[in-house]
Amino acid sequence: MTARYAVLLRGINVGGARKVPMARLREVLADLGYDDVVTYLQSGNAVLSAPTDAGGEEAVAARIEAGIEKAFGFRVETLVRDGAHLRAVADACPFPAAELQGKQLHVTFLSGAPDAERLAAVDTAALLPEEFRTGDRVLYLYTPDGLGRSRLAQVLARPSLFQGLVATTRNWNTVAKLVEMTRER
Repeated sequence: MTARYAVLLRGINVGGARKVPMARLREVLADLGYDDVVTYLQSGNAVLSAPTDAGGEEAVAARIEAGIEKAFGFRVETLVRDGAHLRAVADACPFPAAELQGKQLHVTFLSGAPDAERLAAVDTAALLPEEFRTGDRVLYLYTPDGLGRSRLAQVLARPSLFQGLVATTRNWNTVAKLVEMTRER
């Protein structure tokens, strides 16, 4: 038996640094033994099939991180989420996704649960109309003017806020596409 997984690479192909060409990434993932490997966009999204006994999301992520470091010479933090988790994230969205543009809604995927006390310290009233809500190892971000000009994104980018966690953000269009791509065949 196999499962479909989304692979979310953090911080690649941004500003000319840490280049990971998607064609080469597909080769690396296939060489690691994964099947049905496809990539989406240039920002570090891949979908693959792995045996259900491959150790789960964390084991697949660790193996991919090691493979990328060997192939490219640098470490890339990687999160792996199975299709069921992605569908649950989409279904649990607390914002009206169907009424918003993809650039207005984002999901920050986290390697674990965020520290509730640290998040409670964020002055949410000062950030309105931008908002965030927590979910299962995710934050949902509503940024009406997009992430690029978002004060909320600046606050959430503070290293101390997610200390010890890997965090990587995708817009809603990408989340929806990854949900579609990870559906069991």
